[in-house]
Amino acid sequence: MRLSKSFELALNIFIHSKLRSWLTIIGIIVGIAAVVSIISMSLGAQQQLEERLGSIGADILTISPGMQRASGMGFGGGPRPDEMSSSSSIESKNLTEKDIVVLNGIQNVKSVMGSVSGRGDVSYSGKTLKDTTVNGVDIKTWEDITTDKISSGRFLKSGDIYSVVIGKNLAESSFGKEITINTKIIIEGKSFNIVGILNEGRSVYMPIEVARTLLEDVGEEEFDSISVKIENVNLANDTVNDITKKLMLSRGILESKSKDFSVTNPAAMQETMEETMGTMTLFLGAIAAISLVVGAIGIANTMFTSVLEKTKEIGIMKAIGTQNKDILAMFLLNSGLIGLVGGVGGVVVGMISSTAINTFAGIGTSSSSRGGPGGGGIISMMGGGSSVVSFQLIFGAIFFAVMIGMSSGAIPAYRASRLNPVDALRYE
Repeated sequence: MRLSKSFELALNIFIHSKLRSWLTIIGIIVGIAAVVSIISMSLGAQQQLEERLGSIGADILTISPGMQRASGMGFGGGPRPDEMSSSSSIESKNLTEKDIVVLNGIQNVKSVMGSVSGRGDVSYSGKTLKDTTVNGVDIKTWEDITTDKISSGRFLKSGDIYSVVIGKNLAESSFGKEITINTKIIIEGKSFNIVGILNEGRSVYMPIEVARTLLEDVGEEEFDSISVKIENVNLANDTVNDITKKLMLSRGILESKSKDFSVTNPAAMQETMEETMGTMTLFLGAIAAISLVVGAIGIANTMFTSVLEKTKEIGIMKAIGTQNKDILAMFLLNSGLIGLVGGVGGVVVGMISSTAINTFAGIGTSSSSRGGPGGGGIISMMGGGSSVVSFQLIFGAIFFAVMIGMSSGAIPAYRASRLNPVDALRYE
């Protein structure tokens, strides 16, 4: 018997046992949908994490006073690194030019920039915005170190004494009318010319020398933070250790518990977060797999019932010359069809449910077209979700469902193929 004929008979069995087959298929749909939704949400969360940490810059280390930042570093709606408050667990600002000299002498360090941050009143077109974040940066190294991109205009250059660069959000929505480049704004009573607008943010950036004279809450020599750009990200952890040792030595600190500074490494944070998310995905996926086990039992039960119902037909087929392998193929294809329909339905339900969960949970939309790890994919964007459904996940889920169906139907199919024709014809 040709394989196409076996498939035709398998399809006939599937069609003529609708209710029982669909009850079994529902079990597969639930299991596959649970696995797909969990994995897709995990991939979406991982992609958002990579994008947000990428905006910080994996090759940028940040040194700040004190052992800990008071404000922390948020991933959701937390402040950007260049907009954080300068407060720390140790109030004194103890980062100086001496530290920059030490840092420049460390291997794998490409460039170093000290910065200050404070609050000031910014006025434009008769409207004043109080307590706006104003950052003082070293214009010689800022463009090389910053992860921000210019939306219009340019970065600060030498000779820009009373020039500033502002964030796009500040330029577009803070004063009731859009601010453009080469426009004057008033900061703490002094006029500044806007030479550039960044692609995001609400901060103002000016030369550090000007910020020291303009802002009251910054020192004359100290820095609120020091940014270090490294050449090789793979050596980030080693570089952090070197920075810690050299700064402790230059400050005369003998014990780690006495450190009066902290070093933030975005690459290490990303690795830790990805490991945590991977563990959670594995745990939730194992729970979802229980539904697949239940579905597999349902398929086995359905196939055993089909064999019993078709016993006399099997006897007739064998009596007219149908071989055991043909009977085996027919029932295996039948169980595979159940798995295939359940897999396709599970993928669709999983994509919809993961997007619905993300939408109700308030997770932002992912606009990237990049799939999950391992290749290209599509992003489920129905309703504003951020789930990433890769092509590998889609085909893998369907293939897995078919394998579950065929493996669950293997024993019933084998028993059907081994039936004695005489006994099968006598079966009532």
